[in-house]
Amino acid sequence: MPKHLSRPEESPLMPSVMSAETPAAPAAGRSAPPEGHALRLDIQGLRAVAVGLVVVSHSGVSHVGGGYVGVDVFFVISGFLITSLLLRELAATGRVSLRSFYARRALRLLPVSSLVIAVTLGGAWLFLSKARLAEYAGDALAGALYTVNFRLAATGTDYLAQDSPPSPFQHFWSLAVEEQFYLVWPLLLLLTWRVARGRRRLVVAPLAVLCLGSFAAGVLVTNSSAPWAYFGSVTRAWELGAGALLALAAARPARLPAAVAAPLSWLGLACVALAAVRYDDATPFPGHHALVPVVGTVLVLAGGGTATRYGAGWLLERRPLVWIGGLSYGWYLWHWPLLVIVPAALGRADGTAEVPLALGLSAAALGLAWLTLRLVENPVRHHRAFRGRPRRALALGAALSAGVSALSLTATAVPPTIEVGGPAPALARTLADAPAPRTRLGELLASSPTALPSNLAPPLTEVKSSRSAVYRDGCHVDRSAVRVTRPCVYGDRTSSRTVVLFGDSHAAQWFPALQRLATARGWRLVSLTKASCKVADVTIVSEHEPYTACDTWRSNAVARIKTLRPALVVVSSSDAGDAARPAADSLHQWASGFERTFRELGTSGARVAALLDTPWPSGDPIDCTARNSLQLRACANHLPGAIRDASRGLAVRTAAAETAATVIDPTPWLCVPRTGICPVVVADTAVYRDGSHLSEAYAEALAPVLAPSLDRLVDMPRR
Repeated sequence: MPKHLSRPEESPLMPSVMSAETPAAPAAGRSAPPEGHALRLDIQGLRAVAVGLVVVSHSGVSHVGGGYVGVDVFFVISGFLITSLLLRELAATGRVSLRSFYARRALRLLPVSSLVIAVTLGGAWLFLSKARLAEYAGDALAGALYTVNFRLAATGTDYLAQDSPPSPFQHFWSLAVEEQFYLVWPLLLLLTWRVARGRRRLVVAPLAVLCLGSFAAGVLVTNSSAPWAYFGSVTRAWELGAGALLALAAARPARLPAAVAAPLSWLGLACVALAAVRYDDATPFPGHHALVPVVGTVLVLAGGGTATRYGAGWLLERRPLVWIGGLSYGWYLWHWPLLVIVPAALGRADGTAEVPLALGLSAAALGLAWLTLRLVENPVRHHRAFRGRPRRALALGAALSAGVSALSLTATAVPPTIEVGGPAPALARTLADAPAPRTRLGELLASSPTALPSNLAPPLTEVKSSRSAVYRDGCHVDRSAVRVTRPCVYGDRTSSRTVVLFGDSHAAQWFPALQRLATARGWRLVSLTKASCKVADVTIVSEHEPYTACDTWRSNAVARIKTLRPALVVVSSSDAGDAARPAADSLHQWASGFERTFRELGTSGARVAALLDTPWPSGDPIDCTARNSLQLRACANHLPGAIRDASRGLAVRTAAAETAATVIDPTPWLCVPRTGICPVVVADTAVYRDGSHLSEAYAEALAPVLAPSLDRLVDMPRR
C-alpha cells in the first residue's frame, strides 16, 4: 500500500528498480552499446542513486523519508530509454517489431522476477503468518501477471485492510505499472509516427496532451483516492511519458552548450535529492509533488546528453555507482523480501528489523543481485538459443509466468498447517440459549481456550475477510466523504421504531449485533458511520492534517438523524485520535465535544446510548493466534493496558451525565474482571479481526448481551 496509507506498519512505499532496455554497464553486464550509440554511464549512475534512496529508506533511515521517489526516477529513465530504442528502430526501418520488443522484455525481466517470486513465496510459506498465506499467494500470482498494482490499490481503499502488514510482493507494483505502459506505448508511438509521417514535432503534440491528462488525473485522484493515485497506471503514465517526450526531443538537448548542460544536470540531481530528504509519509504523493523528482530526472538526462567535464556525470559515472546501477534491478527485487521475511524468521514478533539489521539485509540483497546477474540474468539474456529467435524468448516468458502462477495457486490450495486443539462450545448458540447471557459470557471468558479450537467459526483464515452489510453495501464511508447520501436502512424498513448507529469504524463493528436485534425485534436500523470520524465535536488530525471532512460529515449526519426522529441513537468511536488544536485541559475538551454532540442528537427526541470503546488486543491478534495456536494466552492483552485511552472513556461518562445519555461499557464482555485477561478466542469464536476491531462473528454473538440495555431504551417514551 502507499507509504502514507500504511501507517500502522509505518512501512514506506516499495518503488521498483526497473530495467529499461539499455546496455548493462561494462562493470556489471558484459554487453556493448548498440553500434553508433554511446553508452550513457551517467544513467547507470542515476539508477544507483535511485535504488540507493529506495533501499536506505526501506531500511528505516529517517533522514531519507522520501526515498520512495526512486520509483519516479526509474519511470522517467525507462520511458526515455525504451522510447529512444523504439525511435532508432523507427528511423532505421519505418516500423517496430513488437514481437522482438516483447521478446527482449521477457528475457530481461522474467527469469529474475520469476526466481524472486518463487523464493519469496517459499519464505512466506515457511516464516510469515500462516493465516495470510492465501493473501500472499494472491499477491504472488498478481505479481507474476503484472496486475499487483490494481490489487494493492483495491486493498488500500479497503478500510479494514489498511492495517495489514506489508506483503513481501508489494514491490512488484511498479513492474506492473511499467509493463502496462509498455503494452500500450509501442503501439501508440507507432500509430502517431505513421500519422505524422515521421515528423517528431507532430508526434510530440498528441503524446504531450496524454501526459498532461495523466498528470492531471494524478493530482485529482491523489486528493480523492490516494491508493489508486499511487498504484494506478493511468496516474503514473505521465512519468514514463516525460522520459519518452525527452527522447522524442533528443536532438534539441543533444545540442545544449556545455555551459548550460552542466548546471542543468546538477540542478536535476539536486531536485531528486531534495525530494528524497524533504518528502515523507505525510506528503500527498504523487500529486503535484511528483513534479520535483520527475523534472529533476529529466534535467539530469537532458544535461547528460552533452559531453562536459563539469556536469553531474562527473559523479554519476564513478565506477561504484555504475556497478550498482547495473545491479539495480536485482537489488530492488531481492531487498524487500529479505526485509519482510528475515525478521519473522528470526522470531521478531513485530516482524520488523532495526536499522542496522535492515542495512545488513540490504547489503546481502546486493550480493544476491550480483549472483543473480551472473548466474541467471546474463546467461539467459545472452544465450545463443534466443539470439534472433523472438518466438523462443516469448515461449520462455510464457512458460515462466505460467510456472510461477501455478506455484502461487498451489500455495493457496496447500496452505501451511495451523495446529488446533479440541472443539469448543458454539458461542453464538450458547449465549442465545442462556437465561442470563452476560453471566454465561463471563464464564466463557474465564474459561477461554488455551489452544485454537478445531471448530473455530469462521476459520482463522477467514476472520479478516468477513464483511458485514455495512461494508459490503458501501455504507461505511471513506475519509473524503462529507455528505450523507446513501440510504443505509436495515431490519424492518417499515417499522415505526428507528434505531441509528452513528460513529466511526468502532461503531460499525457493532453493526452485526444491531442488525441481528433489529431483525428479531422489528426495528428499522439506519447506519451512519465514517472512517476515523469521532462522535465528539472535536476536530482531529488524520493523514497529518485537520480532518475537516469529518466535521462536515458529522454535522450533516446529525441533521439527517434529526429528520429520522429515531427512538434510539447508538454512538461509539475509537479512543485513538488526537485533537488538531489540543487544549490545555484535554479531558474537558473531549467531554465538551461529546456533550455538544449528545445534546444535538437529543433534540431529535431520541435516547442516546454511548458504547465505550472496546479494549484493544496486543498487536495483530490473527497473526499472533496463527503463530501461537497452542498457546493462546501468549496473545492475550491485559487490563488496564488494553484500554487505549481511559481519559476518553471518562470524557464520555462526563458528557453523558450532563445530557442524560446512557453509557454502555463493553469491557466486561471482552476481558475477565477478576484477572484482567482479554483473550483473543472465546469459545469457538475469534474476538478480534485486527489490531482494534471486533470480529464480525464475535460482535454478532454479543447481541443477546447487548439486548437488555437497548430494549429498555427503545421502549422508553421519547424525550
